[in-house]
Amino acid sequence: MTDILIPTLAALIGTAFGGLITYFTQRQQLKHNLQILKETYKTDFMAEETAKHFLSHKSHIERSFDVLQKHLGGFEDNELRKILVRSGAIREFREDGSEWWKLLSRMDEYIEKKRNGK
Repeated sequence: MTDILIPTLAALIGTAFGGLITYFTQRQQLKHNLQILKETYKTDFMAEETAKHFLSHKSHIERSFDVLQKHLGGFEDNELRKILVRSGAIREFREDGSEWWKLLSRMDEYIEKKRNGK
C-alpha cells in the first residue's frame, strides 16, 4: 500500500505546486498587460477620471456640457460625450436646449434635490 501511496502523494503535491506557480505567473502577466493597456490609453482613462471628478462635486450634481468641454479640452464633441458615458454619466436637455450631464450613481441625490424644490 505504501508503494502506491507515496508516489501518488508526491504526484499530487507536485501538481498542486505547479498549479500554484502557473496561477501566480498568469496573475502577474495579467497585471502587466493591464498596466500596458492603461499606459496606451492613458488619455482616455484620465479623461474619464476627470469627468467623474467634475460630476462628483459635492454641491454640483450636474454640469453643463460647455463647462465640461472647457475643462476637458482637446476632444471633439461626440468623443467627449462617449467619455462621459464611459464614466457613468447621463445626458439631459433643458428647456432652453442646453445639454447637462450628471452621474447615474447620483440620481437619488438629484431626485431628492428636485423634490425639495432646490
